[in-house]
Amino acid sequence: MDRLIYTAMTGAKHVFMQQAGTANNLANASTVGFKAQEHRFRAVPVQSEAMPTRAFVVDASVADVFDEGPLMFTGRNLDVAVQGRGWLAVQLPDGSEAYTRAGSLDVDVTGLLVTKSGNSVLGDGGPISVPPDNTIEIAPDGTVSVVPTFGARNNASAIGRLKLVNPSEADLVRGADGLFRLRDGQQAPASETVKVASGALEGSNVNVTDAMVNLISLSRQFEMQIKMLQTADANAQRADQLLSLNA
Repeated sequence: MDRLIYTAMTGAKHVFMQQAGTANNLANASTVGFKAQEHRFRAVPVQSEAMPTRAFVVDASVADVFDEGPLMFTGRNLDVAVQGRGWLAVQLPDGSEAYTRAGSLDVDVTGLLVTKSGNSVLGDGGPISVPPDNTIEIAPDGTVSVVPTFGARNNASAIGRLKLVNPSEADLVRGADGLFRLRDGQQAPASETVKVASGALEGSNVNVTDAMVNLISLSRQFEMQIKMLQTADANAQRADQLLSLNA
């Protein structure tokens, strides 16, 4: 009896966790630059003096899916999409560095180039400051140039270069804010090989159809685990009735 209860209990718990992860992926299916997550489980046998017939489920890891999302052309000069492998470096309010592929940029009231979430976009020498009354152009290598809104349109000048990095995906860890950081807390060096496409954004890499099918499958698995618990409870009640009759 305890084997059935223990197996069903751990199974239901971790299926529920996997449902939450899949639901989070679906909720971010339209989030720019979002990378899907997947839960990986494994069965661990229970160590005891009895026969090794019991096993429980553990959440082995939560893996990030780094596949590229679809490219969406916007025509907006402050939208950039990282082409291939690579990341945009941003500075958080506490001064630390993080990485994102959400390239929808803007200029805040202080003149700093920021992401939609308000984090400063890093250049080679720190946050990039944009002078007023200028139009921004971003080259494929990340060079940020400004063109005067009034006056000669061919009078462009470079004001900085986006810090584009390409650390090993195995060294990246996702934070609670959705941004990625190096596992050891260090800063990744700039990479000359990373390129960006101006006037475009990278969409989420969540496959909505696969996620919906997976969510339905997980719901059925959860129901099965609950039915197993109910069956174990019913069997225990019948056993108590038989014992009371024999007493």
